[in-house]
Amino acid sequence: MTARLRSLLALALVAACSSTTAVATPDAAATPDVAAAADALATDAVAADAGTTDAGAADGGASDGGFAATPYVTDAPERAFGEAEMVLAPGRDYRAVIDTDVGRITIDLYESQTPVTVNSFVFLALHHFFDGLAFHRVLDGFVAQGGDPNTAAGPRGTWGTGGPGYQFDTESVASLTFDGAGVLGMARAASRATNGSQFFITLAATPTLNGQYTVFGRVTDGLDVLARIARNASPTTPPATPTRMTRVTIEERAR
Repeated sequence: MTARLRSLLALALVAACSSTTAVATPDAAATPDVAAAADALATDAVAADAGTTDAGAADGGASDGGFAATPYVTDAPERAFGEAEMVLAPGRDYRAVIDTDVGRITIDLYESQTPVTVNSFVFLALHHFFDGLAFHRVLDGFVAQGGDPNTAAGPRGTWGTGGPGYQFDTESVASLTFDGAGVLGMARAASRATNGSQFFITLAATPTLNGQYTVFGRVTDGLDVLARIARNASPTTPPATPTRMTRVTIEERAR
């Protein structure tokens, strides 16, 4: 893929997740509480986020590497919220295990560097938000994008426009870049304050995205699965039979 094409796709990433309807922002009174707790998390050692390489076990019990599954908050998917409650605990290391119908992907989450984003992702996952959702925009050499609740049962024309009911700002960290395949980032609309539930995993280095989108994790196991995720029929047409997330499990351990 040429550098020019990557630049065009980067611009398209903004348009692809822009909502056609107004999305409620987080409650103003509640946001500072989340931010304050996130600041406390950010004081944890950043090094603890680097390089978790264990494969995930999503069976609800003890996992390898000292990880254990975090209990779900609900039994069935919930996909409408006014805000993301603070669910991360100081001194804990988090990762996500994404089971799909083509394989398992384990992702180290950067809770120290991007605590607001990771907290939102974990909060949604613990409510089964992502279970059953599709990777609705998958472009070779660019990204695999998912996390839109509209892909659960909504018309294809609405795919890429949905969210959880709240939004939050982009967390830019200079040392975190889209430097290869397997980097986890947040998709958003034109404004930097429109992050919601849609995320993407890079399929190659995408330096044109650096500084524009939040990097909040990296694939540590299951990179081979990325090649099996169904691709778009065209740049603007979702896959005919999209790959779906069957379950997203959060695992944690003491630092």
